[in-house]
Amino acid sequence: MYARLDGDTWQVETIDAGGNGGWYSSLALDSAGNPHISYHDSTNGHLKYAYFDGSLWQIQAVDTMGDVGAYNSLALDSTDTPHISYYSEWGNYLKYAFFDGDTWQVRQVDTENRVGLNTSLALDTAGRPRISYRDSANQDLKYARFDGSIWQIEAVDTAGVVGEDNSLSLNAADNPSISYIDFSNGALKYATFDGSTWHLQAVDTTGDVVLNTSLALDSDGNPHISYSTTTNLNLKYAFFDGTTWHIQTIDSDFGGVSSSLALDTAGLPSIAYSDPTYDVLRYARLTCP
Repeated sequence: MYARLDGDTWQVETIDAGGNGGWYSSLALDSAGNPHISYHDSTNGHLKYAYFDGSLWQIQAVDTMGDVGAYNSLALDSTDTPHISYYSEWGNYLKYAFFDGDTWQVRQVDTENRVGLNTSLALDTAGRPRISYRDSANQDLKYARFDGSIWQIEAVDTAGVVGEDNSLSLNAADNPSISYIDFSNGALKYATFDGSTWHLQAVDTTGDVVLNTSLALDSDGNPHISYSTTTNLNLKYAFFDGTTWHIQTIDSDFGGVSSSLALDTAGLPSIAYSDPTYDVLRYARLTCP
């Protein structure tokens, strides 16, 4: 399903009603403001893609080779061409697909056992894919980038059980930042690459295991992260002002999971999330700094 605010009212529509489609949905807007969505059709085990052409929703099957498409992440390049990272249950590895103008091209990225869960995709200024993901066999956070010829793959954090629910963003210099979970310490962590070295830091160390991180960088390159906690399922928000991390609780008492964060042109956050207590989709936004 797809929901949009028309100024006063939320308009909600069904995009794909065929079976059990819509899992792990990822949304991007093109240069005309039209929505594009990648998602997993769990009935057929396919990766699918839907976009609104200005009049109608168009739906395509991207990859039908085995059970594929879980943990997908969508990004559009400067020509509005879709790129998708995702997990293949058939083979237990990380895959990547892009549309070349005529057909979908599918690539294997990392084929070590049980890698590619919790993928997050970003495109650099040249339109090349960068992917953060979890290596569940070794319980590590990994990062892959395509250099134009081959995929370069590295482990970012290998200390304990880390890397789940990661979220990737690139700064103006194309250097990556990743928010993710450290299950061993019940912490929200943040990794950033300065061009030569990865720097890791714990953001929220209250000891309550966090869930569902979503990261965005503002115009100054400072990180903003939404996430949840297992105790009471609180929706929380953390941002770095250049010197200090600030942490706020947005919705408490079983209020919010599966959050997705975006920043507006003023750098103010908006968060969509699920309220499991009342089984509703909620939306929160900061209206002033």
